[in-house]
Amino acid sequence: MTKESEPKHDRRFLRLALTALGVVFGDIGTSPLYVLRVCFDESHGLALTPPNVVGVLSLIFWALVLVIGTKYLALMMRADNRGEGGVLALMALARKPLQDSRRTFWAVTAAGIFGAALLYGDGVITPAISVLSAVEGLEVAAPGLGHAVVPVTVLLLVGLFLLQHRGTGGVGALFGPVMLAWFSALALLGVAGILRTPEVLWAVNPLYAVRFLHENGMAGFLVLGAVFLAVTGGEALYADMGHFGKRPIRLTWFAFVFPSLLLNYFGQGALLLQSPEALENPFFRLAPPWAALYLVVLATAATIIASQAVITGSFSLTRQAIQLGFCPRLTVRHTSEAEKGQIYLPAVNWALMVSTLLLVAAFRSSDNLAAAYGMAVTTDMLLASAMLFLTAQGAWRWPLWGLVPLFSLFFAVDLGFWSANLVKIPKGGWFPLLLASVLFVLMTTWKRGRTLLYERLRAESIPLDLFLRDLHLATRVPGTGIYMTGSPAGAPVPLLHTLKHFHVVHERVVLLTVLTDEERPAVRKENRLEVQDLGQGVYRLVARYGFMESPDVPALLKEAARVGLHFEPMKTSFILGRETLISTSRPGMARWRERLFAWMSRNAQGAMTFFGLPPNRVIELGVQVEL
Repeated sequence: MTKESEPKHDRRFLRLALTALGVVFGDIGTSPLYVLRVCFDESHGLALTPPNVVGVLSLIFWALVLVIGTKYLALMMRADNRGEGGVLALMALARKPLQDSRRTFWAVTAAGIFGAALLYGDGVITPAISVLSAVEGLEVAAPGLGHAVVPVTVLLLVGLFLLQHRGTGGVGALFGPVMLAWFSALALLGVAGILRTPEVLWAVNPLYAVRFLHENGMAGFLVLGAVFLAVTGGEALYADMGHFGKRPIRLTWFAFVFPSLLLNYFGQGALLLQSPEALENPFFRLAPPWAALYLVVLATAATIIASQAVITGSFSLTRQAIQLGFCPRLTVRHTSEAEKGQIYLPAVNWALMVSTLLLVAAFRSSDNLAAAYGMAVTTDMLLASAMLFLTAQGAWRWPLWGLVPLFSLFFAVDLGFWSANLVKIPKGGWFPLLLASVLFVLMTTWKRGRTLLYERLRAESIPLDLFLRDLHLATRVPGTGIYMTGSPAGAPVPLLHTLKHFHVVHERVVLLTVLTDEERPAVRKENRLEVQDLGQGVYRLVARYGFMESPDVPALLKEAARVGLHFEPMKTSFILGRETLISTSRPGMARWRERLFAWMSRNAQGAMTFFGLPPNRVIELGVQVEL
């Protein structure tokens, strides 16, 4: 690197770090709003004594060190799938060495899909608890406005979801500076509190955490469910790795985010040692009275940014699920011409909005919502640890003598948090588990149903050589007919129906298959398209995309020109099959799942819209298929 390019590289790195600060750390960065208050909630029966305060702070410190610093940033980020992260990318890595073990392969697949389904629960709860906890600052800044907390929260959330169709590009530039101000405020408030009671710094000693758990027994163990709220958002660090890179995320965490969070948690603890009555809302009580209202505004902005990050993550996760065949085709709108990752899915957006508003109306406070929070993320982290273990053992070939001690520690921490959250199930923890279970059934039903449909259609097709042998008997008409088929072999059913009913075939016939690589997040452009001349004016095109890419057939046809295959838009027709599914007693799926799959198929987005085909050039042929 030349001396001239070094300043440009440094500026680009700083921009990435600042953007990552706004997008990646929003969830974990807003946890100080409620964590310490929830830890000493009366339901835990924990006395607000100095040993207990320091013990809880020690648990928070070591949870951040072990879960975020060690597991996610030091180890999980090594598990990058060609630069991409996230539960589905990790699933692809973990199951790659398991191709010969079908049972283990499908067990890992099920774990990955259930982990993805759990993240939708996080996408619903995070906006609700974050924005609600920020607006609750009004009870401190202006006690007379306490009754307005829920209505204001609802208005803010509705506005947030209504603006999603505009994309994050317009407001994304503000995310970093706002979160920079937020974390700076966390640090300053924390330092002010620590200076009054510096004894809280002893919490960095793990013996205080061990003593706390030993002396408080079951009550101390159950507090782990609240302590865990300090590390929610850790999965976002891994999921957003492909957008920002490992180095900016790691440096931003260790140099700025981690110290700011620790200072604030310790500052709140110091305040509680001095003024136990501040437990009502230790975060806002930490600020001087004149700054409370300003802090409410800043906290609300920070929580909206945190909510935006998980909503956008839900959009990206859904697109990955569609490409992997676990979700029906949905409308995907790109909100930026420059950034392909900025997308908007209306159906997902409205479902998240309705679910989030119902949660706010049902629970009405962040303390109550904390009971619902945690189960989804602890279960997801436990599944991620298991898949990471399989990746380290199978893909990285790490020896068991090193793996077992390291992952014993990770599993002990994860199981401790997960077990402590089990008591939350009757109080609200059932919601994310129920949501994830419903989504898991829908996703696996769609995957199995599409597999069965593919097998049924393949059974009705004929070998391509038989079709080509008799093609000279058909009448050829001008133009190009593009038949989209899910199989890169055989003659598709719509083509056979065209020949059977109309006795004509276009002068040029193109069999187009769009495949998704389940192991790669993206496919190189030079490997995108494969063209095969089958003779008699028949061509086979096979297009390959990664599971994080969206197919674009018109762009694909333009790309075919580089191999000499030109398409005139007004002389090209797209012939698609539209299947009418009939539930039967044939082996494959239970009848209720067949009916569910048929319902999902009827409500899925059509292939014409999904692949970006021109509406005036599309012909659909109906086909009845018995499942």
